[in-house]
Amino acid sequence: QVQLVESGGGLVQAGGSLRLSCAASRGILSINAMAWYRQAPGKQRELVAVYITGGSTNYADSVKGRFTISRDNAKNTVYLQMNSLKPEDTAVYYCNAKVYGLGPIYDYWGQGTQVTVSS
Repeated sequence: QVQLVESGGGLVQAGGSLRLSCAASRGILSINAMAWYRQAPGKQRELVAVYITGGSTNYADSVKGRFTISRDNAKNTVYLQMNSLKPEDTAVYYCNAKVYGLGPIYDYWGQGTQVTVSS
């Protein structure tokens, strides 16, 4: 089991920055991948960024060059630095942890944090 708690959302003007944090209840080195997803009203949840234990990262095309995912293993925390924010980035952002071995993938989710970008 993994509990995830997000923080850092809020209201920001277009062009501004926010940093989201996700604190995990257990050591993130034991978690295969940590990711950020977002869901805008009336849209499906989409992957924003993922950090795979071992160091590789991947980003949605819409955020490449603007968002950066990072992690602090000592604090069991993953971050999403969001720069040059656009109104279309407005969504609820969810932290996700994926735990898998030889069996099924287990997904754990945080409660979500609202990000609103005004034009």
